[in-house]
Amino acid sequence: MTSTTLRLAVIIGSVREGRFGPVVANWFAGQAEQHGRFEVDVVDLADYPLPHALPAVSPLMEPNPVRPGNTQELSERLAAADAFVVVTPDINRSFPASLKTAIDWHYTQWNRKTIGFVGYSGRSGGLLAIEGLRAVFNELNAHTVKDYVSFPRYFLHFGPDGALREPAEFEQSAQGMLDQLHWWATALTTARAVPVPA
Repeated sequence: MTSTTLRLAVIIGSVREGRFGPVVANWFAGQAEQHGRFEVDVVDLADYPLPHALPAVSPLMEPNPVRPGNTQELSERLAAADAFVVVTPDINRSFPASLKTAIDWHYTQWNRKTIGFVGYSGRSGGLLAIEGLRAVFNELNAHTVKDYVSFPRYFLHFGPDGALREPAEFEQSAQGMLDQLHWWATALTTARAVPVPA
């Protein structure tokens, strides 16, 4: 097992105007910093617009395609992470197109890494998006942890200052998921140093 601090990328999945994702992501990043066992990097996909048209050769075959604009920086930040937490709303019973585009533009960045989820929406709390994302990341050879954090009717839980009105239950959920993420990320970081049989 590694004794170094693990790098956690908290990804803001929604890029729509007026989105609530940064509030949720910043709250969770604070939880991760309190956990004390991760170096936290908040990655906002709105800063890295990617075209929906994918490169001609799949990232599975060409892990480093030419990426437009400043999105090479996004690839480098994802590659540097040992674990991820995806912050996502439900949009029409699924996850945002911006998030799927960012996932599909990459491959090795997710491979054999661990992923957790924080969901928010009006009713389901992002659970529909999370279930869909589990299947997507499974195809990319990533491990999604069992626990998650969910904010149904998120607008009732956060005050105007971005703080939770009744934080105890959500903080407990966040810390439990971070424990799982740390265990799996530690194990997978060690395992990635072992060559994969041809």
